[in-house]
Amino acid sequence: MKVLVANPNSTASMTRKIARAARRVARPGTEIVAAGSASGPASIQGFYDGAVCLSGLLQMVESHRHVDGVVIACFDDTGLDAVRCMVEAPVVGIGESAYYAASMLSNKFTVITTLSRSVPVLESNLARYGLASRCARIRATDIPVLELGNIDTATMDTVRRAVELAIGEDRSDAIVLGCSGMTDLAENLTGEFGLPVVDGLSCAVTFVEALVAANLRTSKVGAYGFPTAPKVGTGESH
Repeated sequence: MKVLVANPNSTASMTRKIARAARRVARPGTEIVAAGSASGPASIQGFYDGAVCLSGLLQMVESHRHVDGVVIACFDDTGLDAVRCMVEAPVVGIGESAYYAASMLSNKFTVITTLSRSVPVLESNLARYGLASRCARIRATDIPVLELGNIDTATMDTVRRAVELAIGEDRSDAIVLGCSGMTDLAENLTGEFGLPVVDGLSCAVTFVEALVAANLRTSKVGAYGFPTAPKVGTGESH
């Protein structure tokens, strides 16, 4: 099967990091096609960036529409509903995937994310997915997304401190890493703290593979029906 891992931002190094992480967990025989936006912001941190990146994301998906599954590799699940309208292939977001995985592995989880401005976006998503009651807290580290491209000792210590607070103060029994840039941290933090540390990118790749293997497609009856507006960047209608 062929899976598009779509990075809605335009930072090529982030796309490469996402591609490596996706290929590590993909099944033998799964082809990972990782693509970044040609016109999106360098990083997505809050409501404004999420809005600005949509046109580039939709154009990217349009150019890779003949895939078996799509992963939206932004923890805000940016454009998730719109992409589901574009294709019949199953489409999953890394935030959505991480929350559902954590809810199956723990009673309560804490999300550790980047900037404080991202917290309302994540709170809104959790409420929409029906999982707000399972999330003990969203902790912002105030580490900018692009600083996660090269994680130094100080950054790692900040993340570790957030995990310690999640366990000690939030009484959480799982951690969700709230950025695709944190994907490399999950295994070491799981071993260090002895509880599930959930990387949404890994979960999303394996979830979408399972949906494809089960021959399940995005419903075109109702909200996710094909759009009637012209295709992105063209004057043509579907």
